[in-house]
Amino acid sequence: MKKVLSDMYFLGRKCIFCDKYGLYKLKNKKVKCKHCKKYYSLNKLQRDMQIIYYFYLEISARKAAHEINLDYSVVHRKFMQFRKLIGEHCNNEVKKLNGELEIDESYFGGKRKGMRGRGAKNKTIVFGILERKGQIYTKIVENVSAETLMQEIQNKTKKWSVFYTDGWRSYASLEQYGKHNIIDHDKELVDVNHNHTNWIEGFWSFAKERFHKYHGISKTNYPLYIKEMEFRFNNLAGSFLGRFIQIHLINIAIYKKAIYFIKKMVH
Repeated sequence: MKKVLSDMYFLGRKCIFCDKYGLYKLKNKKVKCKHCKKYYSLNKLQRDMQIIYYFYLEISARKAAHEINLDYSVVHRKFMQFRKLIGEHCNNEVKKLNGELEIDESYFGGKRKGMRGRGAKNKTIVFGILERKGQIYTKIVENVSAETLMQEIQNKTKKWSVFYTDGWRSYASLEQYGKHNIIDHDKELVDVNHNHTNWIEGFWSFAKERFHKYHGISKTNYPLYIKEMEFRFNNLAGSFLGRFIQIHLINIAIYKKAIYFIKKMVH
């Protein structure tokens, strides 16, 4: 049954857009549907599904290119297109977070020499707001001043939420915006019941662990990689593949077929 369904679309018997029979070949080796009039390349369809699948598995572009016998630049370019789509989706879909919110910043990339933590040079500063039992929002910031961080907090959170932060001075005015709980890491590492920032710290670990395989990310591209991690983290409960294909293909009518094609590649 799986092979029959696969052949319907990959061999050009059925249109992936309108789901009807009636495809015919063009001189340029593409196929065109006599019903919806759309045309596409069968080879490109299968290639793109393979590339999406390797992106979903978090395999590097270089390794993916080797395994599916494509030029590295083709796969890398596709992966970056995927990240741009994800970034646009995250920025367009973001809503004001509320309730119990964990707030923190982390430093990515750069050389290990010299100062670490706040004030570290050659690092990319990522600011994050995590809604407990909800989503995380991330943003690359130029600095960790009160003006910069409070502007992001006011833009992305609802007033009178409950905020959990460390004792960094830039958060001092949060008490005017909601209930502010300060975690003193020198005195209490973890309060497993409530007063902690464990979940957002878990996100930093999640992202940094995955960045190790890239052997360096340019500062220009860091916003795209961070948004990819935000999207993956927000869709950890098995929904990443479906959500990603939906925003990639846009056309809701065909994204379920794409999920089927990709999952079939596991076997």
